[in-house]
Amino acid sequence: MPNRLSPARPGGAAACAAVLAAALAGCGGDSPLNALFATSTPPATATPVPTATPTTTPTLPPTATPTPHPLAIAAMRARPYPGSDLTVEQTLAPGNGYSRQVVSYQSDGLKIYALLTVPNGEKPATGWPVVVFNHGYIPPAQYRTTERYVAYVDAFARNGYIVLKSDYRGHGDSEGQPRGGYGSPDYTVDVLNGMSAVRRWPDADPGRVGMWGHSMGGYITLRSMVVTDTIRAGVIWAGVVASYPDLMTRWRRAGAATPTVSPATSAPGQPRRWRNDLVRLYGSPEENPDFWASISSNTFVADLSGPLQLHHGTADATVPLVFSELLDQQVRDVGGQVELFTYAGDDHNLSKSLSTALARSVAFFDAHVKAAAGSGG
Repeated sequence: MPNRLSPARPGGAAACAAVLAAALAGCGGDSPLNALFATSTPPATATPVPTATPTTTPTLPPTATPTPHPLAIAAMRARPYPGSDLTVEQTLAPGNGYSRQVVSYQSDGLKIYALLTVPNGEKPATGWPVVVFNHGYIPPAQYRTTERYVAYVDAFARNGYIVLKSDYRGHGDSEGQPRGGYGSPDYTVDVLNGMSAVRRWPDADPGRVGMWGHSMGGYITLRSMVVTDTIRAGVIWAGVVASYPDLMTRWRRAGAATPTVSPATSAPGQPRRWRNDLVRLYGSPEENPDFWASISSNTFVADLSGPLQLHHGTADATVPLVFSELLDQQVRDVGGQVELFTYAGDDHNLSKSLSTALARSVAFFDAHVKAAAGSGG
């Protein structure tokens, strides 16, 4: 019998097919022939699924918190005012019932001079109450520690108060550059360091401190009272106490042209050029109201450390009466304690009403500072 796998010879194809059919018919499903001739179905091949490429989320650098301008109330609250011990530099002729001396202290690494008066007699158990006295603008080159404001200082000194009148940096013998009161926090910093220094004075009661300011000194007083909670009461005469937007648009001397603000370049910190400097860097109050609100003490009058007493002459040709009127209303609007005295026909220094204004100022400090419980620390 020929081999099944041999090629068929010609003419024998029918016989071969019959034999093959018989063989297949007699075999079960497990026959090797079945296996051999079965049609193989190739195994299914899985359709490749694309593998997702892992996505790496880029790590973004942290967004820096904008650094507040040094004039911003938030920035001023965040920094320390350690002051230093007061050093007596010169003993002066005494006043009526009080000693007088020129002292110095440290502020931002600068040696700042000041006038210090101390009442005679037996001090109270917790020490003498203190008035920090902030003078107005005087050309720094003309300023002298013992000149001007003599009667003003005397009114508080002979009524039982220690008085400290700071010579802001660049004034008199004080070190540093006088960069002005409104475009830089320097003078306020010097006053707050001076307040820390006088509170260390052995005869002072650190818990009974008031602050008095005239003109630019009023601006410093208001700022100090929203930066710190140490000051029990403030008295401001003819103060530059409007918000910065109002200072920009509503402050002019009698007879002067309406102020305009231009982005012109000026020397950094140059006195009286602060408007242009700030507008150039931050835009106008209309363009950037948040910035101008952040540097204005008026935005924060709800945080005043104590009551305010305001004095202003109606004929003041240097600082407009409306500044005091606006502040008076702003404090009232937030439920604060404030009183405003106006003096008909009087000038920037309240020359015609000096005795009356000083008596009211002393009485106000007596009620809110001297009468307060001494803390001793």
